[in-house]
Amino acid sequence: MSNLPETGRTSRVTIRLVVIQILVFSLLLTLGGRLWYLQIRNGDQYTAEAADNHIQQVVAPATRGSILDARGVPLADNETRLVVSASRTDLMKMKDRGRAVLTRLAGVLGLKPDEVAAKVRLCDAKTPKPCWAGSPYQPIPITDEATTQQALQIRERAEDFPGITAEPTAVRRYAGPGGSNTAQVLGYLSPVTDDEIMKAKNSRSPLLRSDQVGRSGLERQYDSQLRGKAGVTRYEVDNLGRVIGQARSDKAVPGANIVTSIDARVQAIAERELEQAMKDARKELDRNTGVNYKADAGAVVVMESKTGRVVAMASNPAYDPNAWVGGISGKDYQQLTGKDSGYPLLNRAIQGQAAPGSVFKVISATAAVNAGYSFTDKYNCSSSYSIGGQVFKNFESKGYGPIDLGRALEVSCDTVFYDLAYRQWQKDGGNNPKNPGDWFYKTAHQFGLGKPTGIDLPNEVRGRVPDRQWKKSYWEANKDVWCKQGKNDGDDYAAKIAKENCESGMRMRAGDSVNYSIGQGDTLVTPIQMATIYSAISNGGTLYNPTVGKAVISPDGRSVQKIEPKSHGRLPFDARTRNQIDAALAGVATDGSAAWRFQGWPQKEIPMHAKTGTAEVYGKQTTSWFASYTQDYTIVMTISQGGTGSGASGPAVRKIYNGLYGVDEKGKIDPKKALLPHPEEKLPKIEKDGTIEAQKIEPPAPAPKESAPREEAARKEDERE
Repeated sequence: MSNLPETGRTSRVTIRLVVIQILVFSLLLTLGGRLWYLQIRNGDQYTAEAADNHIQQVVAPATRGSILDARGVPLADNETRLVVSASRTDLMKMKDRGRAVLTRLAGVLGLKPDEVAAKVRLCDAKTPKPCWAGSPYQPIPITDEATTQQALQIRERAEDFPGITAEPTAVRRYAGPGGSNTAQVLGYLSPVTDDEIMKAKNSRSPLLRSDQVGRSGLERQYDSQLRGKAGVTRYEVDNLGRVIGQARSDKAVPGANIVTSIDARVQAIAERELEQAMKDARKELDRNTGVNYKADAGAVVVMESKTGRVVAMASNPAYDPNAWVGGISGKDYQQLTGKDSGYPLLNRAIQGQAAPGSVFKVISATAAVNAGYSFTDKYNCSSSYSIGGQVFKNFESKGYGPIDLGRALEVSCDTVFYDLAYRQWQKDGGNNPKNPGDWFYKTAHQFGLGKPTGIDLPNEVRGRVPDRQWKKSYWEANKDVWCKQGKNDGDDYAAKIAKENCESGMRMRAGDSVNYSIGQGDTLVTPIQMATIYSAISNGGTLYNPTVGKAVISPDGRSVQKIEPKSHGRLPFDARTRNQIDAALAGVATDGSAAWRFQGWPQKEIPMHAKTGTAEVYGKQTTSWFASYTQDYTIVMTISQGGTGSGASGPAVRKIYNGLYGVDEKGKIDPKKALLPHPEEKLPKIEKDGTIEAQKIEPPAPAPKESAPREEAARKEDERE
């Protein structure tokens, strides 16, 4: 027995009871507080969420709007296909969870049973694809390529296929009118992701799990207008997921139609001539490397000079946008993105960057005038130019003696621009500048280089103006590597260059300036930037934001929102300098480096202006550039590793103009053959029911073959660039 007195034991029991009472009271208080929070403080919220647990949505996707060319011809629209779908809700009610039905369905469709079963299983972290990522209450598509006979079998034997439907459904189609492709401009669609659904949850255009969204091109740029609003039917279900009633239904609203400034006929010619130019370039021997030109990529832009509207835009390599319809296969995706693909998903007209070569000289000429040099003074076009022991040669070491800036543009004389850039570099303080004017770099920025043009296509790149700020930033990013590499002893050339860059890579050296003046060195531009610049020279100086979209038209045709041209600035020259440059560029086509490509052109009726360019790229073959304009249109073409400007790109540009204006090889104009002698100003006719009338389009006639091979004299004329 314990020796503790009775009062001691009683006291200990009392303390324990008090502690237990406190714990019980605390737990009750906590539970009561939580109950108040759930029922009073946030009661409405949880009541609504509980109600949602008994409401399931079935989505009917809206019909996506069409993308049309300037004449109403569909570039991207919808076609009706027989889609076979399965109701997972109905299949789950069956004893074998629909296995027998899916096996019979596979037999009708010519598919494997496991393949069909995989399509109706729900996606989660452990489930491999294919699987269904949408709502389990949504009809799940099995195939969108069912034949009429297969669909009839399913519908006539409905008792054998409970929960299976075969219905005509609209799916995306990229029509390719007149043989055009327009892939990079149009873009493509793919299913929406969970992240996109969350980001768009509280926006004006929320996304549903069944939505397809634009991934590039116009499909992405105008996605919210094209997509429309899906129809949603809400069903009441019990705790087992069985439908017990219909709550509410909202009808689908079709997407709007986008009318573009693209002309499918001109687009087809631009694509064809670009591809042919690349094929022809591959047959030409590059005398610098001893092998034929690779001509591995190219782009061309056809633009209205007075508005900035894009009439045609082609990029090569290209691809078939229909490959994405219904989901792209792994094999096709690899062909579009692999190392050997040529990366056809890139729109090289807005994403391809390269040194511009001599097409840049209109900027250098303007910079020289703004810096105080006269356009009409004489400058020595020598065969070479020496600076500090380094010799900079004219192309093919050809000299013309004293000439003015206009003639320097016509014959593309490098040494004239070397001299002007070097003089200005000295005026700016050389290697020790104090308050440099930097006219040549400032003018390039004023021409719009180094920043996007503002075209209504996604993912446009900026290009690069290698001014002092860029030079400094580039040096800071690379100096440690240069300094480490420059410590190597010996006569290694790479080590010497690295050491020089380590010590003075932040400086704007004389060699940088003279190279820059002819569009070489670290300068990068895109075809759309050069097209914007040359169209501005044509129209008197206005820099327009290039546009592809022309109008957004509602499905019923009652609302028409025109996309008007917008300007982002003016070129930094006065009317006199503009006219002098304009006259010089006309001389390029009549008596300069492009004259042999425009022999017989009706210059009096349709004044042609041009500038050739051949840009050297370290480790690669030369890049071909050809920039040109009339009073109506501007055309710029470039071919990577394609050779000279007029040699590779010139013939293709001439043939595009021939198609636009109906000009034959002898220079005779046939109005009946002219595809678009003047830009299309009006919108297509809209019918009372909202449909847009499309004009008929025929595939373009094949281009005539050149009557004779390139002559040696023509080669030399070409090489004057």
